[in-house]
Amino acid sequence: MRILGIDPGLQCTGFGVIDADGPHLHYVASGTIKTMASAAMGDLPARLKVLFDGIGEINARYAPQTAAVEIVFVNVNPQSTLLLGQARGACVTALVARDLPVAEYTALQMKKAVVGSGRADKSQVQEMVKRLLQLPGVPGKDAADALGIAITHAHVGQAMARIAQATPLQRATTGMYKGGRAR
Repeated sequence: MRILGIDPGLQCTGFGVIDADGPHLHYVASGTIKTMASAAMGDLPARLKVLFDGIGEINARYAPQTAAVEIVFVNVNPQSTLLLGQARGACVTALVARDLPVAEYTALQMKKAVVGSGRADKSQVQEMVKRLLQLPGVPGKDAADALGIAITHAHVGQAMARIAQATPLQRATTGMYKGGRAR
């Protein structure tokens, strides 16, 4: 299965493409989409279009079967969080517009899956991605995070699909959940 991982960012969005054959992972491609060099650098809609079009080009070139995107975390600055959310939205929209199934993982989940610790720093993620994919060098930070998201989906996504097939997921029929408890 070919998996496209995305680490969204308004200035620099990382992407990573891997092939997963059971437990075996194979590197296909990785890189970044940069919006800073855009002629309309301060123009948010133009930057979002660069991301949307860039994801579309990656999809056309590498033909992934599924995608995984990092979930936005809340920054100290709410404005930064909103801008990052818009960049993430442009990426997710580009994926679903091309009929790709999209999974979502937090940075903590990715770090735990790739490094073994949710508190791993970027250099540790880069080194483990290099080792897991048998790369000749360390990928850039954004590309490494995107490859990490793809690796996470390769392992977690398959397990979740098997669980879902074995036992249908059920939800409470007695009402909505409130405060962590059913009414």
